[in-house]
Amino acid sequence: MRSEELVKLAIAALEDIKAQDITTIDVRDKTSITDYMVIASGTSSRHVKSLVDNVLEKVKEQGVRPLGSEGLDSGEWALLDLGDIVVHVMLPTARQFYDLERLWQGAEQSRAQHGTDHE
Repeated sequence: MRSEELVKLAIAALEDIKAQDITTIDVRDKTSITDYMVIASGTSSRHVKSLVDNVLEKVKEQGVRPLGSEGLDSGEWALLDLGDIVVHVMLPTARQFYDLERLWQGAEQSRAQHGTDHE
């Protein structure tokens, strides 16, 4: 599965269960670790875990094997490494603190156009 298709699949899985403020960052010219980062917020620790679990389920259905995951126990910040993309899901306070969008400033960013509620 191409990186772009995997990004779309991850975003759809996040939107399915109401992830907030989904952002995609193209880091192909910035790092060799991955091609894209998908960042989203959950409303509670349980929601963060559910979001990552849903992405995991959807990518496995398409035959994608994750390289690893982190933070599923705490629920404040969870990471799912899919090789070509890394999915970060976190509580808004953790997202603001780590500010990955600013860290990767200069990389091409895009926000999901539908399925997000801005409160």
